[in-house]
Amino acid sequence: MSAPLDASSCAPRVGVVVIGYNDAAHVRDAVRSALTQGPAVREVVAVDDCSTDGSAELLAELAAGEPRLTVVRRRVNSGGCGSPRNTGLDAVTAPYVMFLDSDDVLPPGAVDALLTAATGARVEVAGGLCVRRELPSGRERPWQPALYTAHSVVARPSLRPRLVHDTLCVNKLYRTGFLREHGIRFPEGRFLYEDFVFTARVLAAGPRIALVPDRVYVWHVRRSAERLSLSLDRSAIDNWRARTEACALAYDILLGAGQKKLARAARAKFLDHDLRIYARELELHDAHYRRAWWAHTRAYLGRYDATDWELDPAAPGRLLARVVLESPEPRDLSRLRELAARPARLCPPYARTPDGTPVWSDTLPRVTLAPFLTRPVRVLPLTVDGELRPRARATLLRLRLHELYGRVAQAGPEAVEVEWRGREDGRTSLPRTCPLVPSGDDTWSAEVPVELDSLGTGTWDLRLRLRFAHGVYRDVTAHAVAGAGLLRRRAVPSARHGVVLVQPYATHSGALALRTATGTRGVVAVVRGRLLRLLH
Repeated sequence: MSAPLDASSCAPRVGVVVIGYNDAAHVRDAVRSALTQGPAVREVVAVDDCSTDGSAELLAELAAGEPRLTVVRRRVNSGGCGSPRNTGLDAVTAPYVMFLDSDDVLPPGAVDALLTAATGARVEVAGGLCVRRELPSGRERPWQPALYTAHSVVARPSLRPRLVHDTLCVNKLYRTGFLREHGIRFPEGRFLYEDFVFTARVLAAGPRIALVPDRVYVWHVRRSAERLSLSLDRSAIDNWRARTEACALAYDILLGAGQKKLARAARAKFLDHDLRIYARELELHDAHYRRAWWAHTRAYLGRYDATDWELDPAAPGRLLARVVLESPEPRDLSRLRELAARPARLCPPYARTPDGTPVWSDTLPRVTLAPFLTRPVRVLPLTVDGELRPRARATLLRLRLHELYGRVAQAGPEAVEVEWRGREDGRTSLPRTCPLVPSGDDTWSAEVPVELDSLGTGTWDLRLRLRFAHGVYRDVTAHAVAGAGLLRRRAVPSARHGVVLVQPYATHSGALALRTATGTRGVVAVVRGRLLRLLH
């Protein structure tokens, strides 16, 4: 944690803007998490976006007993998050401001950590670590952790282009006067991904920025909620159009402010992050959505110029974008899904032109893979096929590493280290290391025993580390091989539990994962859950 605040910093100096719409179930926790930050918080401005579920009345009740809480009720619902945040920003009187959504919380010490950094370094913006907490499992993932590994001060944003990847506004403290002096506001109305635009406007103004490793925001992700958040609901093509519109506007803002380096970084971020997210999900949508997505993405990528493509041409997002640009119709969706995974997998076939140049396929020879011939093996999109065969006596995981234009043989594959990681609790199995044996067909294989009894009940992600000569390694996931009943649920006798229910399956990105349930109670719970889903 940061050092304690000094006496001068302890004065009430921060206003927290909490926005909400029809979120009576959570807004109380959000407001309280802001009020309990301590004396540094001068005021909490709760903006109700014309809720109809009693949120406004609940907030008014809270405000009656808390003088620091001010409730502002908008007369007309805005349809987005930008307008209520602007309303709250207009109402703030404190010299520093933070933003908080009604279904999230500020962890203890968040305001102190950011205020200490802001006042100590005399910066306009201070940012800290946000964690995405999946509910109801409680599993947490840090957001853009590479930016928040240590205390640092960035004299101007162009010195840290990676800042464009952190598009959140909620994990930061802003000097209120800085925002007002530069006219920095959120887009009004129903504008999805308003954070992208707001963050671009902040970076375009060239502020000094302090970064701290402290946890300052808990972002609750409720994928099973009856009403998904605006950004999580990607069922319609309008969501993708809104995202590309926000990315395009962010680029124009940065370029228009003379921040060419940041503008290029923003376009690179779109390929590496945004494009890969949606490409992983393409196969989940119908043909109409795919065609609309493909056409819109081609039009958007058509704005990129030669300089945009020159940086890291072998990066998975750029290769994916090239395939989309070169084909007028959706194609190779399964292969693109694997390429969009993290880490990326480039699945066979591995085509070449008549002169030997590696290319995406015989029918897309203009999409070259030549940069792979010079990339270090530790970053190559290597593909390992994975098959899990549950059996009563010995469950085996069969792995097959594919050659990639001679690079794998050149690196000298030696072994694979296998680990199962619990998705809900992060616990891991004991890693097993097995030799990789040449198979005679440009592949290397390994068979790894899996002790189902020791895994217990849960969902397990497979993590692999490929080891090569001279201490080189590459962390990968396995491509889930389908067909011949490989991805179906089976009951396996168990000396320890009586029975273990096992289901290998492919994740949205095509990686091999595993669901297990032990004992009669676990099996009954799985069957009950299945029936409830069918009834629903």
